[in-house]
Amino acid sequence: MSFAKNTYVYLFSNILNAAIPFILLPILTRYLSPDEYGQIAMFQTMLTGIGAFIGLNTVGAANRKFYDDNLSLNETRMFNGSCLQILIFTLFVATVAVMVAEGFLANFLSIPSEWLYLALLVSSCTFLINFRLGQWQVRKSATKYGLLQVGNSILNMSLTLILIVFYDEGAKGRIDALLYAGVMSATIAIFLLYKDQLVSLRSINKGHIKEALNFGMPLVPHVFGAFLLTAADRFVINDRLGLADAGIYMVAVQVSMALTIVFDAINKAYVPWLFERLKRNDEKEKLVIVKNTYTYFLCVLSLAAVSFFIGPAMITLVVGDEYQAAGRIIGWLCLGQVFGGMYLMVTNYIFYAKKTGRLSLVTIGSGLLNLLTMLVLVNYLGIEGAAISFAFSKMIQFLLTWLLASKSTPMPWGVIYGTR
Repeated sequence: MSFAKNTYVYLFSNILNAAIPFILLPILTRYLSPDEYGQIAMFQTMLTGIGAFIGLNTVGAANRKFYDDNLSLNETRMFNGSCLQILIFTLFVATVAVMVAEGFLANFLSIPSEWLYLALLVSSCTFLINFRLGQWQVRKSATKYGLLQVGNSILNMSLTLILIVFYDEGAKGRIDALLYAGVMSATIAIFLLYKDQLVSLRSINKGHIKEALNFGMPLVPHVFGAFLLTAADRFVINDRLGLADAGIYMVAVQVSMALTIVFDAINKAYVPWLFERLKRNDEKEKLVIVKNTYTYFLCVLSLAAVSFFIGPAMITLVVGDEYQAAGRIIGWLCLGQVFGGMYLMVTNYIFYAKKTGRLSLVTIGSGLLNLLTMLVLVNYLGIEGAAISFAFSKMIQFLLTWLLASKSTPMPWGVIYGTR
């Protein structure tokens, strides 16, 4: 399937996937109070944090392994099995850690203790689903990718509606829906991985485990930094302003995520296409890639400008009256998401070069910058301060990552000035 067709399939499946939270948003904001929505936001924030550790980012290692020269099916199977062994080990360690810190975490997040363990299970299921999706992505099986992704999302939405609207379970219904959908989809993912003979757990290969960890471990600080960039704001808002404001902020974040879904769909189709051309190392092709990237940057920045004007109206249309304050911050959040989309276009060169260590420093630094500026701005501007801090930090992350990418994989970025 061509790059264009893959892009359409990924875009279609990701838009469908994104449409489900949007379909749920008007319903959830009318059936749940801001406090209840805040609880869901804190649970999802914990999922983001746990995701930095569960599996140690070895989904990316398995995807990158596919592009190694002379890779046999048996070696692929063994390497993928090593990645799942890492998942099992990290799940065990995370469970012990939660048991030790259960009381503190439940109080800090303002959620029931049992939700902490559900988060571990949901995060593990997400890893397995993403692992199956990644193996389809590198093989350009976009249709299969879309079927599993959309199927999981529809199941998630259906269960959420049943448990919240018909059984009136409140915030707990949303958490249970995430769990049930995750377990069922992860079971399908494992079955299909074995069916395609892409996984073997029969033996422990220290070499493969070391290789996967060498790729994934340097990304742990990177993912933690991303967590500080994209999720720590909910902790600060919950602590400084309360659970209700955290819920309002999360509503605005979900609306702005529409841009992220589109950027992610484009990037999923773009990565295999880009890696093939980087492997050929043709200077003319590189020049075309760079020029197209600059055009892309201009297009997405124009979207950010438009969001400041139409964003508040969209909030009014989508959510209930209790969440109207989200309209004040939607423009800033969309600007931050746009810088995130631009970041995706340049970070691929770092992953191709397997030089992920310094990327972690950039992301950690940007995340800490977000946290520090947010702690100051929230005191003066409330949730708007958190949104401004997010946009500024995402811009810094993009610029520093672009600089790092230019040193990792040589590209004619100077073409915009007529030089290399």
